[in-house]
Amino acid sequence: MTVVAYQGEPGANSHMAALEAFPDAEALPCATFEDAFAAVDGGEAQFAMIPIDNTVAGRVADIHLLLPTTALQIVGEHFLRIRFSLMGVEGSTIEGAREVHSHVHALAQCRGFIRTHGLTPVVAGDTAGSAREVAEWGDPTKLSIAPPLAAQRYGLEVLASDIEDHKHNTTRFVILAPPREFPQVGDGPFVTSFVFRVKNIPAALYKALGGFATNGVNMTRLESYMVNGKFAATMFMVDVEGHPDEPPLARALEELAFFSTELRLLGVFPAHPRRFGQTA
Repeated sequence: MTVVAYQGEPGANSHMAALEAFPDAEALPCATFEDAFAAVDGGEAQFAMIPIDNTVAGRVADIHLLLPTTALQIVGEHFLRIRFSLMGVEGSTIEGAREVHSHVHALAQCRGFIRTHGLTPVVAGDTAGSAREVAEWGDPTKLSIAPPLAAQRYGLEVLASDIEDHKHNTTRFVILAPPREFPQVGDGPFVTSFVFRVKNIPAALYKALGGFATNGVNMTRLESYMVNGKFAATMFMVDVEGHPDEPPLARALEELAFFSTELRLLGVFPAHPRRFGQTA
């Protein structure tokens, strides 16, 4: 059976993403992202489902540092519409509750609902973990904000659904697997993900990226971050539409390499329909 590793407790959004992308697979919870990577490296799982960015919260912390260091390869992406529910033990009511527990991002993304109902937010390590704790406490004055799957998992009553402030709230996940041959060009729209480090010379970034503009390559993600504690050693993580065997992207990458001290492809993978606004 296919096993998909994810970071978080059962019932978390990453768990839901794993089940959506691999309906017949077994989902393997892991305490950290590094543990999920290790599960695939060690053969315990065939894939890892890792969140990379969110339309509300932005980049997922530490991912830009972890992805370039792993030997795993990005082989796919998945978009999960984030839906949060308010849940509590049997007999709980919103009016009778005092505290609401969840991950800091979930609390921030449901700020309007929390304020409207006068609840005190309490930060937990994980959304699904907060649901488990509420179930264990058995205290009707303590509620959890978590994905609907967590209510089913821990036997909680859903008191309100879809309480997130922004209905476009979506997280993009990348699917990681052991290294393999890149898919053949021509099988559909592709995304190429890579990291690079520019030479420490004036206008290096401008020159490095010029090839993407002149060759008509659409860049959908460009993020910078520091490495090794040096302000001059800037790395960039990039997603572009296209396949490196297609002439426009091949020329752009060749020009990029000329102005870079390091260039590494993280993966070439089929673009998910949600990337283009499709619902499939």
